[in-house]
Amino acid sequence: MAERAGSGRKHQVEDTVMRDLLRVPVGARVSLSSYDASATPGGATAPRSKTDGLEAVARMGVPLAGLQERLWAASTAGDRRRVLLVLQGMDTSGKGGTVKHVASLFNPVGCRVRPFTAPTPEELEHDFLWRVRKRLPHHGELGIFDRSHYEDVLIGRVRELAPRSEIESRYDRINEFERSLTDDGVTVVKCFLHISYEEQRRRLLRRLANPRKLWKFSPADIEERALWPAYQEAYEIALERCATDAAPWYLVPADRKWYRNWAISRLLLEHLKAMDPQYPEPDFDVEACRRRLQEEG
Repeated sequence: MAERAGSGRKHQVEDTVMRDLLRVPVGARVSLSSYDASATPGGATAPRSKTDGLEAVARMGVPLAGLQERLWAASTAGDRRRVLLVLQGMDTSGKGGTVKHVASLFNPVGCRVRPFTAPTPEELEHDFLWRVRKRLPHHGELGIFDRSHYEDVLIGRVRELAPRSEIESRYDRINEFERSLTDDGVTVVKCFLHISYEEQRRRLLRRLANPRKLWKFSPADIEERALWPAYQEAYEIALERCATDAAPWYLVPADRKWYRNWAISRLLLEHLKAMDPQYPEPDFDVEACRRRLQEEG
């Protein structure tokens, strides 16, 4: 956050840019244990309570919807740009909750949500990026991936679902793939939802205590928790090797759901503002059409 000194006081002169604050530095070593999953970074810009967070997200609804409409409108005149929001994180980190709360701010006509579960037999017959390419957003759309191609270097690495040499080759292929997306007009926003081990336990216990949430629980969730250190290492490697200038990673503290939703909404708002899509100029005589309608009857 930019500040200036004067008369012994510091004055905020502009809002914190969350794209800078949450971005994982390119080429840096990543140690997830050094990041506080319950933090609320953002300076004076960030909300300080759940109530403030909900209100702040609601206020972003109008500008987000307006920018989305402009992006969609621009695509009708040949603008190829679109946005891809990638959500990754441990179980209970809030990928589905983010989709529910953030996607609701947009017109569903131009918003495409794609979950990635275990690959089907047909998908396993192809390269790991094959099913991803089929689910990319179209021109003018906001696409949201609930999990993504990164599963193939996360669970694939931890569970040894492919030879280690194959896993190692995938990082460069992911970078090449994401570079090709940005070259084709896709703004890629990759968010790692960083949840703590203790908060995951609390959320799993809440699921077990709520009959309406039992469908979301599996005994396998407990087995996966036993592999927490391996998953943390796998995420650190993915963040280190696939944080690029073309497709940065953003590390979003996710222990506080209201902050997580605010931060991701803010990241989308900043990216869409930077894209600055414009309504296309009409290819007809507006005044002539107005006169014809006024002269009717």
